[in-house]
Amino acid sequence: MAKNIAILGASGYTGAELIRLVSFHPEMSIAALAADRKAGQAIGDVFPHLRHLGLPDLVKIEDIDFTDIDLVFCALPHGVGHKLVRDLPEKTKVVDLSADFRLTEAETYKKWYGLDHTAMDIQPDVAFGLPEFYRADIAKARITANTGCYVATSLLPLIPLLREKVIAPDPIVIDAKSGVSGAGRGLNEPMLFSEANEGFKAYGVGHHRHMGELDQELSKAAGVDVIASFTPHLVPMIRGMQATIYARGDAETAQQVLEATFADEACVDVLPLGGIPQTQHVKGSNICRIGLVPDRIEGRFIILSVLDNLMKGASGQAMQCANITLGLPETMGLPQVPVFP
Repeated sequence: MAKNIAILGASGYTGAELIRLVSFHPEMSIAALAADRKAGQAIGDVFPHLRHLGLPDLVKIEDIDFTDIDLVFCALPHGVGHKLVRDLPEKTKVVDLSADFRLTEAETYKKWYGLDHTAMDIQPDVAFGLPEFYRADIAKARITANTGCYVATSLLPLIPLLREKVIAPDPIVIDAKSGVSGAGRGLNEPMLFSEANEGFKAYGVGHHRHMGELDQELSKAAGVDVIASFTPHLVPMIRGMQATIYARGDAETAQQVLEATFADEACVDVLPLGGIPQTQHVKGSNICRIGLVPDRIEGRFIILSVLDNLMKGASGQAMQCANITLGLPETMGLPQVPVFP
């Protein structure tokens, strides 16, 4: 019997991707779609590309009966999830795409998001939503905290290298770029076509929200405190993300560790040593593609990690987590063939 799914925040980009994925999932059925500001509207009026799917109209969250909902995707603003998740039926699984449950310390959450964490009693039971490293935790958890997009792009290559101690924990430099869809669908002047097109800029320099998440997970992997240098950039494309990472260690050993770690992973593809991945070669898929190139200076190398920020960086990874927590095959309903050109 198909699992009943509710998508909260269905009028955003990640919400639209979740609708697309759930609609063609053989073991899931959309039971409710919520988008408070657009409540009462047909999904086809909000997203014309979805109008043929026969989906339920958008409603307010408080109008949903969660009694028979098996899993909720929360694609809501930061700070909303704490009370919301607490009020859901205990049997209802949750995959949260905000940052509300990613950070394990209340003071760290407040530092990076400027909000009080009001659900710390729940936090010990939350799984961190990076399936390649935490699938056993996700399988047992009621709540899964989906990673941030920059974080997924960076952690996938860095965690195994730090765990195996083949790179130095300092310095690690992450130079990251994202398409404009990473900023969401809300009206935002810097994201206007005339503002963003034909330009390239850094933002969140020295204090981006994802730094807290990176510090937490890199330090856990290394067993010592790791504070990477991280700078995100906006590039004039719609979707896609790349992290160019500079590290110290032996390139051939690092390549061997990455190949061994991801040999059986359907959603991570490691290129041969010297291979250079491109964002357009993963667009629309749930694949993170990783390349490693030796630097011209011995003992240094460059990691290139690319993914679709709306898929493996958000909704696709959320579906991976949902499949695991519901006991379904991990890649069920996930497109693994990129759209090109």
